[in-house]
Amino acid sequence: MNYYEIGQRIRKKRKAQGLSQEDLAEKIGISTTHMSHIETGNTKLSLPVFVSVADALNCRTDELLHESDSAGKSASAESILQVMERCTPQQLRVIEDIIVAAKTSFDKNM
Repeated sequence: MNYYEIGQRIRKKRKAQGLSQEDLAEKIGISTTHMSHIETGNTKLSLPVFVSVADALNCRTDELLHESDSAGKSASAESILQVMERCTPQQLRVIEDIIVAAKTSFDKNM
């Protein structure tokens, strides 16, 4: 089991939700230092802490254990949706235009 990769997936989900390490640590009842060590893979996290992290991040534990193509795609889509929830209608229209242009470019060049 690669604790560094698990920690990096936790970090990615935490940041996507706009949470600081301190915010997440407080939610699950651990110190900010412990949270930092989890994200950097410098400590092995216990099963109760692992489940608490997943609950606090509103994700499935398997999404944190390994990133498969479908889980990665779902996680990316969820992350994008969370950002979009904080946008104004005008910002959403611009983001939509950017996504359509990027996808069109990818389709032409790949």
